[in-house]
Amino acid sequence: RNRTTPHHQRRRRREAIVSIDQIKDAIESGGTGDDLAGLTIPETYRAAHTLRSEQEMFADMASADKDPRKSLHVGQVPTPELAPDEVVVAVMASAINYNTVWTSVFEPLSTFFFLDRFAREGHWESRHRQDFHVVGSDASGVVVRVGNAVRNWKPGDRVVIAPVVTHDQDPDAHEDQMLAANQRAWGFETNFGGLADLTVVRASQLLRKPTHLSWEEAAVNLLCAGTSYRMLVGAHGARMKQGDIVLVWGGTGGIGGYAVQMVLNGGGIPVAVVSSPERAEVLRELGCELVIDRKAEDYRFWSDEHTQDESEWRRFGKRIRSLAGSDPDIVFEHPGRETMGASVFAAKRGGTVVTCAATSGYSLEYDNRHLWMKLKRIIGSHGANMAENAETIRLLDRGAIQPLLTETFALDNVGEAARTVQQNRSDGKVGILCLASSEGQGIEDPEKRERIGEDRITSWSRSFAATKEAVND
Repeated sequence: RNRTTPHHQRRRRREAIVSIDQIKDAIESGGTGDDLAGLTIPETYRAAHTLRSEQEMFADMASADKDPRKSLHVGQVPTPELAPDEVVVAVMASAINYNTVWTSVFEPLSTFFFLDRFAREGHWESRHRQDFHVVGSDASGVVVRVGNAVRNWKPGDRVVIAPVVTHDQDPDAHEDQMLAANQRAWGFETNFGGLADLTVVRASQLLRKPTHLSWEEAAVNLLCAGTSYRMLVGAHGARMKQGDIVLVWGGTGGIGGYAVQMVLNGGGIPVAVVSSPERAEVLRELGCELVIDRKAEDYRFWSDEHTQDESEWRRFGKRIRSLAGSDPDIVFEHPGRETMGASVFAAKRGGTVVTCAATSGYSLEYDNRHLWMKLKRIIGSHGANMAENAETIRLLDRGAIQPLLTETFALDNVGEAARTVQQNRSDGKVGILCLASSEGQGIEDPEKRERIGEDRITSWSRSFAATKEAVND
């Protein structure tokens, strides 16, 4: 019997939709773990994905013209076989991270290169070599199946998913997961990511969902908040202490917004750099008093494509000192090429520049005299290990830091959401509803939410909404 005929494909699609609807209904009606374990996992599921056949579609185009709405498809993909150490999670909500933008425009490399490389590691990894790539590196949801080697999780558990993928047979992973040679970013360097109705992940990626947060509030945090925690707080980063002055680039963006909160929460003094007066006002309302609007003050660190302007570094450093009283102990750096020279210059003597990403370019230039002669250091940072992710979730669960959710899209509109992030039209984090029917679902402990405070939990979304309304008026 030919299982690839159009008739059979339509039948499989109908069966998949019925199965997914049953899973969704069981979760939303408060079904037990046993109820979920008794439901059928469909052969296919709805997911946002790119296609191997289209990875050259943006060749020779300018970056600004590479449009995720053309390359991100939402449709049925095959459900992978479950490995012994994995779980199937019904994804209630997910989020857009910048790595989804990179995946969707196939730069700086097509992520099918990453999938093919990962597939060479073993039998179970070979499942990731597909002609589609399901994207997404954040999610919240409910466990619906567990592999026979999974010990700590069971169907019905409500979880968030961390994006670090490693296995315990690499000795370096026992020191720090992020040092493991086989460390991968889930949904970016692996397949079966979180922008979907289902996902298959290693049990070692799971953490308990904060009980007072909605699905979308819980889904948007870990990739960015965990990264910020490692960069600033963890033993592998800058190890911020009370009273440290911390320069934070992109203070209202994904990792920058969490960084500002962690500096304030840890007794530091954030100096946040933003790109508009509206963003500056939001940060002031949220307790960050020292803000630099780089566009209003017209900093031009590059006088041309090949030459940086040290006089602009000096003007920038003088501005930081006028606000904070001294040079920053720590520079939280992630724009990359545009700002690295200024970051190295601005850090205090003996200070630290901690860097990840490089959204404005990876080829960095700085004057090494300012690093070497003033005993500064640069720390490279990437994601967060599971201990750091667990500490980040603990802070969220206690209400010490808040989700950066400012806007939510439906999964079917994921291309538009990615375009919004690509064009820097979003603030904070953009959430995606997957199986969740509407915003605000998934709150398990309303009394705890009331104790922490609705105004605090939704402070970012409310502040940006109020600012936009004022601008429109």
